[in-house]
Amino acid sequence: MKPGVATVFRPSMVRLPVYSLLIAAFIPSQTYLGGLLNLQGLVFAGLYVLGIVMAIAAAMIMKRTLLRGQSPPFVLELPSYKWPSLRIVAYRVGQRGWVFLRFAGTLILTVSILVWAGLYYPHDPQVVAPLLKEREELKFRLAQTNPDDPLGAEIAAGLAQLERDIQAAYQRNSILGHLGRVIEPAVKPLGWDWRIGCAVIASLPAREVVVATLGVMYNLGKDTDLDSETGYTALQKRIRSVTWDGTDKPVYNIPVALSIMVFFALCLQCIATLAVIRRETNSWRWPLFAFTYMTSLAYIGALITYQLGMWLSS
Repeated sequence: MKPGVATVFRPSMVRLPVYSLLIAAFIPSQTYLGGLLNLQGLVFAGLYVLGIVMAIAAAMIMKRTLLRGQSPPFVLELPSYKWPSLRIVAYRVGQRGWVFLRFAGTLILTVSILVWAGLYYPHDPQVVAPLLKEREELKFRLAQTNPDDPLGAEIAAGLAQLERDIQAAYQRNSILGHLGRVIEPAVKPLGWDWRIGCAVIASLPAREVVVATLGVMYNLGKDTDLDSETGYTALQKRIRSVTWDGTDKPVYNIPVALSIMVFFALCLQCIATLAVIRRETNSWRWPLFAFTYMTSLAYIGALITYQLGMWLSS
C-alpha cells in the first residue's frame, strides 16, 4: 500500500511528554497483583497498543477498499551485523542530538514565542480596568496591614487570585483567545476548553510543543522549565486547578485527560510526517488524505472516550 498512510499510527516519542504529564497528574497510582501491575503503566501501554491496533485495522480496511490489488514484492537485503565501535556510537548520538536541538528545539522555541505573543496582544488595559483598580486597592490594604495579622494572609491570597483573574481576562481578549472561542464549540464535546483546543492546534508543527504551549497558556512564569521535575510538577498542579471561564467547574478530570491522550495517540504526528508521505508518494493527495482521516478518527476516538468516561463516572 502507499507508504505512510497507515504506518503513521506507529508509536512515537513525540507523544511521550503528553502521556507522562497527564498520566502522572490524573491517573491514580494503583497497583494490582501484588504490585506487579500499575494502573498508570497500564494506561501508558494501552495508548501504545491502541496506536498499533489502529495501524493494523487501517491497513486491512484500506487494502480491501481504496488500495485493492496485488501486493508488490518486498525484498530487503540485510548487511552483516558487527559490534559498533564506541567512537561511531558517540558520533551518531552527538549527531542526532544536535539535529534534534537544531530543528525540534528551535521549532519548539518559535511556537512557544508565537503562542505567548498570541496570548499577550493586544493587551488592552481597558478590558481589565475594574480589576486593575481592585488590585491597587488590595495592594494598598496589604501594605497597611501588620505582617503578623491573619488578615494579611487573606488579603495576599485574594491578591494572588485577582492576578490570575487579570491574566485570564487578558487571555480571553487576546488574538489566540478570540480564535480559541471560535473553535471551542467544536472541541467542547471532547471536554476541552478553548485553551486545550489552541494548544492542540499549535502543536501541529511538532507534537512535542503541546506541553510548552500549555505552560505558556497557564502562566507558569519562572516555573516554565518543563525539562525539570519542578517544572512538570508545577504544570500538573496548575492544570488541576484550571476552571471553565466564569465558573468554578474544573476543566480537567480523568475523562478529559484520557480524551486528550487518545486524540494524540490517533492523530497525525506532525507536519514533517506529511512532508515524508508527500516525498514518498510524489503526490499531495495522500498526505491530505492521511491528515483528514487520522484527524477525524482522533476526534471520534476522543469524543467516545470522553463521553463514555463521563457516563461511567456519573
